Amino acid sequence: MFQGFSDAAIDFMWGIRLNNERTWFEAHKAEYLTHLYQPMKDLAQEVYDAFQAAHAVPGLCCKVSRIYRDARRLHGRGPYKDHLWWALERPGEEAFSSRPVFWFELTPDGWSYGLGYYAATPMTMAKFRARLDRDPKPFAKLARALELQEVFALTGESYKRPKGVPSSPRLSAWYNLKNFSLQSVHPLGEPLWSHDLVDLLLDGFTFLLPFYGYFSSLDADPVPAQG
Repeated sequence: MFQGFSDAAIDFMWGIRLNNERTWFEAHKAEYLTHLYQPMKDLAQEVYDAFQAAHAVPGLCCKVSRIYRDARRLHGRGPYKDHLWWALERPGEEAFSSRPVFWFELTPDGWSYGLGYYAATPMTMAKFRARLDRDPKPFAKLARALELQEVFALTGESYKRPKGVPSSPRLSAWYNLKNFSLQSVHPLGEPLWSHDLVDLLLDGFTFLLPFYGYFSSLDADPVPAQG
């Protein structure tokens, strides 16, 4: 059972940020496993189990990130990440970023969680716009629910050339997005240090579940007409 993170987890992340090389990591690997990786796994598994018990989301699995960076993509950076995250996602052949995912991330500076669709395909977003044009009310209801709360904020990259104008002003923030994240960002502090974090994440993911379901269902939509 997840019991909370400790100052030792944050100390390790600061350490690897300032000493990102193999010798330092190997000397502190036990601290990483005990204070960061194992609690992260415990948190992910407990949230996943409770979330699935309550909602039974088809195909959802839990994945905890590795601290090791891909050697092919170091680009002058050290071989280790100075942060760790986990995600609840549907497995597939494509990269996880091309599917909507629930996520939690811990860094030396703070923590965050939410729902991300970081690399949605152009076809997916075209289907999204087509559905908004065809039947705007269901998503307008979701957009209204987002407006009425203060936990999650919408962020995302828009197309440089707008794809069109939605039928409702409420959909304007969404219509021309090429990717998005509904995220809640926090400084270090409570409830990181206790089991209360589990309940907070469960409440947040439950609120976000209708958004996940909406975007996951777009795969089955027909290909929009061109022109």
